Amino acid sequence: MAALTGSFVISLDFELHWGVCDVLTVDAYRENLLGARRVIPRLLALFDEFGIHATWATVGFLFFGRREDLLAALPPTRPTYSDPGMSSYNHFDSVGHDEEADPFHFALSLVEQIRRAPHQEVATHTFSHFYCMEAGQTPDEFRADLAACVSAARAIGLELSSIVFPRNQFTCAHLDVCAELGVVVYRGTERAWPYRPAAKHRQNRLRRAIRLADSYVNLLGYHDTTYGATLERGMVNIPASRFLRPYSRRLRALEPLKERRVTNAMSHAARRGTIYHLWWHPHNFGRDSEENLASLRRILGHFAHLARQHSMRSLTMAELAAEVRASQRRAPNSHLPLVRSNSYCVLSLISAARG
Repeated sequence: MAALTGSFVISLDFELHWGVCDVLTVDAYRENLLGARRVIPRLLALFDEFGIHATWATVGFLFFGRREDLLAALPPTRPTYSDPGMSSYNHFDSVGHDEEADPFHFALSLVEQIRRAPHQEVATHTFSHFYCMEAGQTPDEFRADLAACVSAARAIGLELSSIVFPRNQFTCAHLDVCAELGVVVYRGTERAWPYRPAAKHRQNRLRRAIRLADSYVNLLGYHDTTYGATLERGMVNIPASRFLRPYSRRLRALEPLKERRVTNAMSHAARRGTIYHLWWHPHNFGRDSEENLASLRRILGHFAHLARQHSMRSLTMAELAAEVRASQRRAPNSHLPLVRSNSYCVLSLISAARG
């Protein structure tokens, strides 16, 4: 079920301090967090310049501008991780009164900027940055968390259809909850084994080292995917192709290799008519912002070239998923993508059981 033209998908994990509160204090990550707030309007301007449709997977806590409103929206059922420090619900002692006083934990003004920008999708990164494969949590706790996020989004006029799972952790049980709540599109991981969903303690040095090397040289393929990756349970999987690593002062000599790894894979997808899915966190660009934005400009310039030469398109996760569902309605007996996606989901279950 190959597409006639390639598709370029960008998703961003928008989380501010909620994405790292279990490992870093505000003071330890202040430069990146404040830098993320400054860089988001510049990203939106860059996306507008190049006609980029992007998905902003946003932690639901950021839908609020005041502490009292956020506290009133918290669900009574919360994650019971074996390590309580992993739960964002246990970090409210450090949260200020409102967005002006605390730009690290509130972002309603930024969410409004994103939703007003052309061709931008506001998606979910769960309500609290929920970890679906960490010990102690349950699917019912995930349901309560995601339901609170859906409600918070609706309160500001947003309907959520796409999800990016924090730290790319999910199992089939969590996908079922998403479909139940009307969130029917998700970003899966690359299918090579170092990228498969896993709990934090299973992200060992070997996995990380291979992923790092794969960012600079083609160790594990281009990671582009064909259309039709739909699960039988109703979820559309748009797998990631590449995490856009931020500029590294230590590895700056390798920056051209990193960019070439991305642009070569984009060209491969454009020629084959497949999907290339690039992702990162806005706070990754909070430090060394000029270098990161310059690199992204070159990548988006390459997309513009591929759009002219191969008619490559930029689509949000929701837009691409709508095409996938439409194509499957036209060809309902094409089951190969379903088998592949379900096999991938089973691998997630096995990994969770081991973890």
